[in-house]
Amino acid sequence: MSKRVAILGSTGSIGCSTLDVIRHLGTPYRAIALAANRNVEKLAQQAKEFEPAAVAIVDESLAEDLRRRLEGRDVKIYAGVGGLVELARRDDVDIVLSAVVGAAGLPAALAAVKAGKTLALANKESLVVAGSLLIPEARKRGSLLLPVDSEHSAIFQAMRCGRRQDVRRVILTASGGPFREASAAQIHNATLDDALNHPTWRMGNKITIDSATMFNKALELIEACWLFDLRPDQVRIVIHPESIVHSMVEFVDGSVMAQLCPPDMRTPIQYALTYPERAEGCGRRMNWDESLALRFEPPDFERFPALKLAYRVAEAGGTMGAVLNAANEAAVAAFIGGKIRFGEICRIVELTISRHRLQARATLDDLLEADRWARATAAELIAKKAAAGGVISGSTASR
Repeated sequence: MSKRVAILGSTGSIGCSTLDVIRHLGTPYRAIALAANRNVEKLAQQAKEFEPAAVAIVDESLAEDLRRRLEGRDVKIYAGVGGLVELARRDDVDIVLSAVVGAAGLPAALAAVKAGKTLALANKESLVVAGSLLIPEARKRGSLLLPVDSEHSAIFQAMRCGRRQDVRRVILTASGGPFREASAAQIHNATLDDALNHPTWRMGNKITIDSATMFNKALELIEACWLFDLRPDQVRIVIHPESIVHSMVEFVDGSVMAQLCPPDMRTPIQYALTYPERAEGCGRRMNWDESLALRFEPPDFERFPALKLAYRVAEAGGTMGAVLNAANEAAVAAFIGGKIRFGEICRIVELTISRHRLQARATLDDLLEADRWARATAAELIAKKAAAGGVISGSTASR
C-alpha cells in the first residue's frame, strides 16, 4: 500500500530528515507534496530530486521565482498560507507531516484533519494553541494523529505496553540545554551564541533557544496533555543530559516503560511514517559494546521558570496556550534581534499571560485573536522595556 506524504516545512531540519527517511524507505513511500516558508532555492532542489505532484511557498512574493526554477516540470505550485492549506488537503496526500515552526502551521494542520488525513505532528504549537479544536476534530473525522517529537513518540510507543486506563503518569525527559549547570546570573546574561550552543541536538534557532529557556518542555507538557488525554499533574519533567531515554510511561503497578535510542530525529519520523509497522531504520543505533551511564535529575523551577508557567497554562486551558506560545515567539524574536536579554524572555511571557483574560471555550477566531493580542502585548512590553532603560515593567490593557 502506497504512502504519499506531504511535508510542510520540507526545507527545515525536520523536513530534511523526513526526506532522508523517505529516501531510505523507498517504495511505497513518496514525497508527494513539499512546502516551505521562504527557502525557495532549497525547495526547488528538493522538487527536482523527489518530483512531487505539488509544492507550496508561504511567502507569496517568492512564488514567481519558484515557478521559474521549476519551469517545464509537471508540478502544481501553491502560494501563501491558503496554498499551504490547499496542499494539505489534496486528494493524493495520505500523510501530512507538519514541521512548520510556530503557530503558522495551525490552519494547514486543521485542514489535514478535516480532510481525514493522517497528521504526523512535529509542530507542537498546533496543539498548544488549538488542541481544544484539533483533538475533537480528529476524533470526529477519524483522522489519526501521530507524534513526531522524540518525547511524544517515546510516550506513544511506551503506552503500547499496557492499557490506557492503567497509565499513572508520563515522564518527559529534557536534556537541560546549554544552561543545565549555569547560574541564574549566567542564564540571564547569556548571549545568542551561548543559547544556540545545544549540547546534544542540532536544530533551528527558534527551537534551540526554546530548549535553552526550557520553553520547549513547557510546550511539550501542554502538547502531551492534549495528545494523551492527561491532566497536567500526570506529566512530570526530568533532566536527562544524555538524551538517550526520550520519555517514559509509568503504570499504576509501578512499572516504567521507556523508549531509548541515540538522539536522531529520523527514528521518530520513520515510526510515524511506517506506523503501525516498523522497518529497518536509517537512524543512529545504540552501541552496547560501550559502557553507558544514564542520569536523571529534577528540574530547577527557579532557574527555568518557563516550567512553572507550563503547568499554570495547562491547568487554565482555553486561550492561555495561544497566549503563551505567541508571547514566547515574540520574545524569542526580540532576543535574536538584540532587543532584550536572554533572561527576559520568560518575564515577557509571564507578564503577557498575567494581562490576559481567559476564554475557556474558544473558537478558532478566538484563538487567532488571542495570538494576535499576545504578540502585540509582548511587543509593547519590549518597547516599554527599551524606553525604561532595560526594566520590564508597566501595564497594558487586558484582553
